[in-house]
Amino acid sequence: MNLQIFLCIISAAFPFLFRAFRKRPGLSPPPGPKGYPIIGNIFDMPRGFVWLEYDKWFKLYGDMVYFRFFGQGFLILGSLAKTDDIMNKRSTNYSDRPFLPMVLGLMGWEVNFGFLPYGSWWRRHRRAFHQHFHGGVVHKYYPVQLAEGHALLRRLLVTPENFMHHIRQAFGAMIMDITYGIKVSDSDDPYLTIAEEALHGMSQAGVPGRFLIDVLPILKYVPSWMPGAGFKRQAARWGELTTEMVQGPFNHVKETLQRGSVVTSVAAQSIEALPDEKDTRRVEEEEIARNMAAAAYIGGFDTTASAVQFFFLAMAMYPDVQQKAQAEIESILGPNRLPDHNDRESLPYINAIIKETMRWQPVSPMASPHMCTNDDEYGGYLIPKGTIVLGNVWSILHDPNVYPSPEEFKPERWLKDGKLNPDVQDTSIAAFGYGRRDISLYTMISLVLAVYNINPPVDDQGNVIHLKPEATSGMLSAPAPFKCRIKPRSSAAETLIHGW
Repeated sequence: MNLQIFLCIISAAFPFLFRAFRKRPGLSPPPGPKGYPIIGNIFDMPRGFVWLEYDKWFKLYGDMVYFRFFGQGFLILGSLAKTDDIMNKRSTNYSDRPFLPMVLGLMGWEVNFGFLPYGSWWRRHRRAFHQHFHGGVVHKYYPVQLAEGHALLRRLLVTPENFMHHIRQAFGAMIMDITYGIKVSDSDDPYLTIAEEALHGMSQAGVPGRFLIDVLPILKYVPSWMPGAGFKRQAARWGELTTEMVQGPFNHVKETLQRGSVVTSVAAQSIEALPDEKDTRRVEEEEIARNMAAAAYIGGFDTTASAVQFFFLAMAMYPDVQQKAQAEIESILGPNRLPDHNDRESLPYINAIIKETMRWQPVSPMASPHMCTNDDEYGGYLIPKGTIVLGNVWSILHDPNVYPSPEEFKPERWLKDGKLNPDVQDTSIAAFGYGRRDISLYTMISLVLAVYNINPPVDDQGNVIHLKPEATSGMLSAPAPFKCRIKPRSSAAETLIHGW
């Protein structure tokens, strides 16, 4: 490490000492791995798949683990009870968000209001988002979702081996149409390519403590040309992609409207509702509209596509589940039509598969970070002011006391007497954004099951290759690349695919 950077780190660490090691009579933080002076638990910090490492810590220290990284305290919650007590019942003290210098200060991700600190600016963003995506209006996006679902079926027929790409293409096209009214190209669309790269950067940098600058903000002053400052060069590149992703499609809509063309989209509605150009409120309101549209795109593209990819993996691993789902569809619809949203209440097993997909491999395995505003006492422990608090979604959704055999994909756990069992702890309590994804997940999953068989791959000798649920690491999780065999279930199914 360059000497200048080392000296910056040491000098920046001293202000943390008092906060990190001051004593409070009778109270101490929750248990966790023992750290060292100044540097804390730097050698214990997980480098990847943090949710799995924290899950191991829960078995050693209990479902509330505290550790420090260069004086910055972290509290990881591993049970729904603790998460609900602290994050919901004490929300007044835990509603704030930490400022993450890498993802916010250097990369420009304040465009995603999920990263913003609690306050009026956050509330204005949330209000704008809710206006276009609350439960009472999302049904109007169903025709677009259905059209892209049918397009996915056709693409799978032509090049089934490219299913991973086709899934992302379908959701990217869907959300671009809904949010911006833009029809993307079938392959290598620049809007989708930029978004994928920008979201990859966000997923890597959005894990608190992943980069040293998150706990030593003074590092932002280190010149990017210095040895050891590669994080700044990486942040600059990711930041450029973020700006392109947010501004490119929004500016396209603005220019289209200025030419007098009609655009039907969330962004167009927001732009048309803005104050006059001379109004002093215009700049802020336009920024909120632009950020809101980007947040919709971010939430509707990457995570939902990953969930459907996990569904494909599950079907290839659990053929009996697939057969039960197909039998249910046939019993309700027969062989001559495809499912739509009107059939949903008649397909409880399909709904159970959706819930199990979100539970089995959550696409957001760690909840968004919050911050403790003031010193707090909980369960006889001290939670110091400024502590970053995260719920481990993976652990909550893999609690064997709630979900027996949690590593197995078992839709039956959600059913009782042929209906969804309301007594089972729903994934929506921990799976971020589940409600907004729910309709598009149902659309894609039911359509695919109606006409395709998804089987595991085989080797050159025809032997089945057994798949494992392997995932990528980051703030967001997606399946690691895998292969499967996708074929129409019958000639009648192929006719249905061609029928759209």
